[in-house]
Amino acid sequence: MNTPNLCGLFVFFNIFFSFAQQTIVQGSIKDMLTDQPLEGVLVHFEHTQLNTLTDALGEFKFSSNVPLGEQFLSLKRVGYLVARYPIIVSEGQILDIQDMMLEVDNSDDDLFTITLSDDELNSDTSGADNITGLLASSQDIFQRAAAFEFSSSFFRVRGLNSDNGTVLMNGIEMNKIYNGRPQWSNWGGLNDILRNQELTTGLAPSSYNFGGILGTTNINLRASEYQSGSRVTYSSSNRSYTNRVMATHASGVVKGDWSYAFSLGRRWGNEGYQDGTFYNANSFFVAVEKKVNDKHSLNFTGFYTPNKRGKSSPNTQEVYDLKNIKYNEYWGYQDGEKRNSRVKRIAEPVLMLNHYWDFTDKTSLNTNIAYQFGELGNSRLDYAGGANPSPSYYQGLPSYFLADTDGPDLAGAYDAYQNFTEEGQLDWNRLYDANVTNNITGDNAAYVLYEDRSDDTQLSVNTIINSEISEHVTLNAAINYKRLKSHNFAEIIDMLGSTTGYLNIDSFDQVQFDLQNPNQIVGEGDTFRYNYNLEANILSMFAQAQFTYNKVDFFLAVSNTKTSYQREGLYQSEVYADNSLGKGEKVEFTGIGTKGGFTYKFSGKHLLVANVGYLTKAPTIRNTFSSSRDNHTIVGDQSGFGINEEKISTFDLNYIYKSPIVKTRLTGYFTKMQDANEVSFYYADGISGVDSGTAFVQEVLEGIDKRHLGIEFGIEAQVTPTIKLTGVASVGQYTYDNNPNLLLTSSDFIDGLNFGEANLENYKIAGGPQRAASLGFEYRDPNYWWFGTTANFMSNAYVDVSPLTRTENFYLDTDGIPFPDYDPTLAKELLRQEKFDSYMLWNAVGGKSWKVGNKYISLFVSLNNILNTQFKTGGFEQGRNANFQSLKEDTSAPKRRFGPKYWFGRGTTYFINLNLRF
Repeated sequence: MNTPNLCGLFVFFNIFFSFAQQTIVQGSIKDMLTDQPLEGVLVHFEHTQLNTLTDALGEFKFSSNVPLGEQFLSLKRVGYLVARYPIIVSEGQILDIQDMMLEVDNSDDDLFTITLSDDELNSDTSGADNITGLLASSQDIFQRAAAFEFSSSFFRVRGLNSDNGTVLMNGIEMNKIYNGRPQWSNWGGLNDILRNQELTTGLAPSSYNFGGILGTTNINLRASEYQSGSRVTYSSSNRSYTNRVMATHASGVVKGDWSYAFSLGRRWGNEGYQDGTFYNANSFFVAVEKKVNDKHSLNFTGFYTPNKRGKSSPNTQEVYDLKNIKYNEYWGYQDGEKRNSRVKRIAEPVLMLNHYWDFTDKTSLNTNIAYQFGELGNSRLDYAGGANPSPSYYQGLPSYFLADTDGPDLAGAYDAYQNFTEEGQLDWNRLYDANVTNNITGDNAAYVLYEDRSDDTQLSVNTIINSEISEHVTLNAAINYKRLKSHNFAEIIDMLGSTTGYLNIDSFDQVQFDLQNPNQIVGEGDTFRYNYNLEANILSMFAQAQFTYNKVDFFLAVSNTKTSYQREGLYQSEVYADNSLGKGEKVEFTGIGTKGGFTYKFSGKHLLVANVGYLTKAPTIRNTFSSSRDNHTIVGDQSGFGINEEKISTFDLNYIYKSPIVKTRLTGYFTKMQDANEVSFYYADGISGVDSGTAFVQEVLEGIDKRHLGIEFGIEAQVTPTIKLTGVASVGQYTYDNNPNLLLTSSDFIDGLNFGEANLENYKIAGGPQRAASLGFEYRDPNYWWFGTTANFMSNAYVDVSPLTRTENFYLDTDGIPFPDYDPTLAKELLRQEKFDSYMLWNAVGGKSWKVGNKYISLFVSLNNILNTQFKTGGFEQGRNANFQSLKEDTSAPKRRFGPKYWFGRGTTYFINLNLRF
């Protein structure tokens, strides 16, 4: 990977001389890979103070104080290799140098590669939804730090989830309808193919859609847009996988105006950083494009990335103290090999057809159709006829014996300590033995392994028009339609040695899962427990006008979205016999959006940017039905609150400074969310109004308000041609802004229990650190090697509080009468939200590239958390201590039995990437 070295050679690219009174040097600069103009390139006359930046067309011009004779032009832009071009300037003439090329810096490519390859992007166990993939292509110093430096801490930009950002591929939205979030695993391992990205951050205007308040990322998969050539990559890591190979080839435009590109990849490993977390993934991609004529092109794209990976468990502090941060309760040895009981499996191919129509050189129409289908499965054990198989089940830990009501059972605690520290893993042999014993006695299986399945088929169609009305005005508009049918069910995947089948009833309550087939005996490959369809139809439109002038730019955008959901039950639940089978009520929503912004240019260096937006949007399917596995009930029906669209108001103000040496941005922001709903599932202990006080519940929080405000700052200084310093800081405060209503539903109380207000106002929203900072140093040697290091500081991260313990249930006994020993002062202390310790992470990266003939070899190495710092990335309070008495007893015991469960970040990790381009 060599920068253009043209010393001694005078290069003239379409040089045009014309006699004039003034000496002028002008030209244009393009990306070597995409052949697109590059804005923001620093063009500098070496050994002078003369420099300028290219405009949106990639053009630059020097017309005053131009040095004469032999000169060197230096071209610099973040993410690209520095280029030097020798020129000869003659007095009174115009030197026009067109289509100078800048080559992408491969070290930045490797950073992009490492980000999208990490399972932090698709982790569903931490609850700390990661937005790294939304930011990976950004050139903004703050956004890049959030993507590459803060991601291991599950930092969220402005405290927002990824469902507030939109990911598009060839203009088609890829966010899942079920939860609104991108399913990163659907395109994992296709890093070489995903490099062509257009990113807008925050409320900034996008040419493709209205977007979310985190912005829009459009990934261009057109075959003709890939630079011709091939790339072969091998990677090694101790993070999520241990090995990766990729091969990619693009033809460029060939005879007959055809283009094609393909990529193959494989990632695998017997174990990642956490114990028992295997990884097995393959990736396939193909794109073919035909340019029909000067106005029409057709592009077909298909990709398929089947993957399986073992999950890791959250654990209490007691478990981490007895084991370590790598401990994972989900696996155990079977026949001498580690086997994980919790496996996530995704196989969802995507096919799309795109039509590009250029009416004129000012107006274009892009029409797209995409079809996605396949399976998503999450496995787990069911134990209708056996004891809880979890090796860290609370009754097998020392804390259980130390909290004995008759006084600490020290002998029992010691035995539990010995058993857990010496073994402490899932006992597969015990599960098989139990089932074999039941085979002999004629009883049904005690244990089975099953998958929670979601088999989706989704059709997406849209058309996008862009028109440059004049040199000052551009119009964008789009209409989109999406239709989803999702089949959700549980399927037995391993009978674990049983030959007598498994009884399809709720073993806890002894009720039928399906009254249409009472006392059904099921086996491997059979559906059981629940079985239903979800249907969604979404029609949306957006229009936008962008205005550009010398001193001021501004834009206005509006959107309208119609959404409908409907559940169809394929089982008739005994508990919800009249509200589970067949089609339920169709629920409909109308969302609107409006946003606008302006940029005032004090000069070419000083900019002031302000954006404001208001939108309403439908709740996701996940948060629309209170218990979709069992019945048709819609959130708000049982409480009488009803269900509404979520409302979001947001504003940001930015000061931007850009000079040849320093780039900086300072941003203040405020976001208010209202009328949101959240549905969660857990086992609760200490429920008022329930005889036993225990139940598996669905917790429905209704009418949630949240407030997000803070400051972002980023600065980058190119202090010498080879040394760059960076600094980034984020100071935020993300809190609940009201006391939402809390309703519990369960098969034990089908009408629900409404506990009224959950006192959450001013509690912090969990999800990564609310304060983060980074200091960085980078050195790039002219001999094509580079090194960088960063120190990253994280603080103000909090545990996710249990809303149920902040309701009246906390001070009421199971009979509905207040506890006689209730102490408000002690209660306040018991309900204090846990704040995690602050920490610092030291990371380092480096690389070297070589040119061998017409081939390029690149080596990249990354070390994260070099000091092996232990830190918590997230956690949640358990629902087992739902009232004052049980929580007081638990916290006063020698060791807590039901303390919060945590996820810890990884210790020291490495990533090595070697690629060959030709």
